[in-house]
Amino acid sequence: MSRFSDLIQRQLGFFTEDNAELIAACDEAERAYDRAGREDAEERYAAYLDLVEEAVDALTEIRDTYSSTLEEDVAEDYERAFDHEVERRLPRFTLGL
Repeated sequence: MSRFSDLIQRQLGFFTEDNAELIAACDEAERAYDRAGREDAEERYAAYLDLVEEAVDALTEIRDTYSSTLEEDVAEDYERAFDHEVERRLPRFTLGL
């Protein structure tokens, strides 16, 4: 358990609350891709990836904004812990972290 666990839990909780519509849009876009026929699959997947990228950007901003307030070695620990928790809780959004 990281010394940043409570903080990261709160940050990710705020992220999921503030971005509930984006997360729901990702779910729907993934379902649309899964249902898409061969001719539409590429377009549906690109739409899904655009939404995922938007969420990854928001998570990166949260991580990097807080990280910038820390000493370099502490920041690295925090970033690793944050990325690990995103991978555990929100695995679709680990693509860019």
